[in-house]
Amino acid sequence: MSNHAWLLLGLYLGILLLLVRPLGIYIARVMMMENRVTLVTRFEDTLFRMCGIERKEDMGWLKYSFAVLLFNALGLLTVYALQRLQVWLPLNPQAMANVSPDSAFNTAVSFVTNTNWQGYGGESTMGYLTQMLGLTVQNFLSAATGIVVVIALIRGFVRHVSAGIGNAWVDLLRVTLWILLPLSSLFALFLASQGVIQNFAAYQDVSTLEVTKYDNPKLDAAAQPLRDEKGNAITEPATTSTQTLPMGPVASQEAIKMIGTNGGGFFNANSAHPFENPTPLVNFVQMLSIFLIPGALCIAFGCIVGDERQGWTVLAAMTVLFVTFAIAAICFEQQGNPLLAKVATGDTLVSTTALADGNMEGKETRFGIADSALFATITTAASCGAVNSMHDSFTPLGGLVPLVNMQLGEVVFGGVGSGLYGMLVFAVLAVFIAGLMIGRTPEYLGKKIESHEMKMTSIAILVTPLLVLVGTAIAVMTEAGRAGIANPGAHGFSEILYALSSAANNNGSAFAGLSANTPFYNVLLAVAMWFGRFGVILPVLAMAGSLAAKKRVAATAGTLPTHGPLFVTLLIGSVLLVGLLNYVPALALGPLVEHLVLWPAR
Repeated sequence: MSNHAWLLLGLYLGILLLLVRPLGIYIARVMMMENRVTLVTRFEDTLFRMCGIERKEDMGWLKYSFAVLLFNALGLLTVYALQRLQVWLPLNPQAMANVSPDSAFNTAVSFVTNTNWQGYGGESTMGYLTQMLGLTVQNFLSAATGIVVVIALIRGFVRHVSAGIGNAWVDLLRVTLWILLPLSSLFALFLASQGVIQNFAAYQDVSTLEVTKYDNPKLDAAAQPLRDEKGNAITEPATTSTQTLPMGPVASQEAIKMIGTNGGGFFNANSAHPFENPTPLVNFVQMLSIFLIPGALCIAFGCIVGDERQGWTVLAAMTVLFVTFAIAAICFEQQGNPLLAKVATGDTLVSTTALADGNMEGKETRFGIADSALFATITTAASCGAVNSMHDSFTPLGGLVPLVNMQLGEVVFGGVGSGLYGMLVFAVLAVFIAGLMIGRTPEYLGKKIESHEMKMTSIAILVTPLLVLVGTAIAVMTEAGRAGIANPGAHGFSEILYALSSAANNNGSAFAGLSANTPFYNVLLAVAMWFGRFGVILPVLAMAGSLAAKKRVAATAGTLPTHGPLFVTLLIGSVLLVGLLNYVPALALGPLVEHLVLWPAR
């Protein structure tokens, strides 16, 4: 790696670790103030009385799950309705048409599940009201859902012989009002100060310094494209000296997009667009904001269970995995593509030093390779999905890194809440494996891990690989699935595998070479997103209820310590062994075989 890459990675980790502890302590205090009477709780009581909610009600896991599902189902209907009715709604200066039913369904599921997969171009599809009231609001609520689920799971470890795991409505309000909203407001002000736009103006037509030449399709009397005998569109030369600049309330959506690990861009180019990500400083702070809450929740976990070492252990495992993948991605991209070097120099291969500039295809020159590869690693490790470069243009092994990040279950920091509860599921699995090794009933944080917990763990771990692999098989075996592939061969397979991995693991980024805005993919990916989200949440909440009902057992000389280097190693091993092995055959058909094609050029 270059010196700039090492400095960037070191600075990033240093600042991140300084920020997560104070925020983690704050989150723990906000979420565990049930028994304290303060101005905050009095204000909450007023809101709850208006809504007919009893703040002190303690829900069992079934009722808690029903509340979470109902909350998200209402969000799904709201986002769908806004898209289908937007042509008649205000704050639509460009008169954007109603979104098609299948695309609206896909987008509604996407934003409700914190996936934020987008099969459309934001600036050419969504009006301002839809962007704000539908997508931005759901960015808050889907992020809040992930956080309340992990808080409920942590309560399961803390409580003893309890029938309840908290109040879903109270948790959702507190996360949204006291955690996400303040952080996003501060971040939005920073973004606006750096040049991220925030307005309700109509799109602006500006004169360009250079006349742009392009081919324009010829139209018949019915305004339909004319085609030749082979079915190809007939075009004619055209020029323009103007460019249309999209406007909108971007900073406010950009803030929660990053803070809530949502990733859905206001513009089609996402964080590669200068109106979303104008400077290297903004780029760096956006990367920090993605990991901020996932990292802080690890510390909050340790504070709530009464042993901060437990939180640092989980954070250490996440950090080791992240650093490994980040270094790999940067190195692969800085090596460049030897096939391009061969084309550039005829039949003579150039030396390695001649490829020092690396693979700049699909990357913003404002950021370069190191910043782009680090951003790609962060956004796929954290279930965010925001991109400042096109992952489809990465080298085969460079593209393998974000793909593997998602396939591990989005637990390398992961989404807000979802990353930690996913890692805690692997922690339960790790202590179970260790218990089998020594012939002892496994324990984690004073709770015995028995058959019910292992059944829920198995479901939570296996549901996403099932969705990814079955969905990929359906797509490659059907004409409608293959029709969306832009690149034949191994890379085309990788595009489909990436799309299903992104959807089922609620990431939302794409290889971008797949034409996915079709009824087939809109429905297939929506199904993967919904069950990938709630197929994990429900067994996690069931586990939380089971743990809360158990008695706490005292630690003995035979109890496995769940903090320190030994458990970090065991936890990382469990994540890699179980999380990744499901996908090895599929990866061999995609990025690995594509990489082997490059070997003759070396």
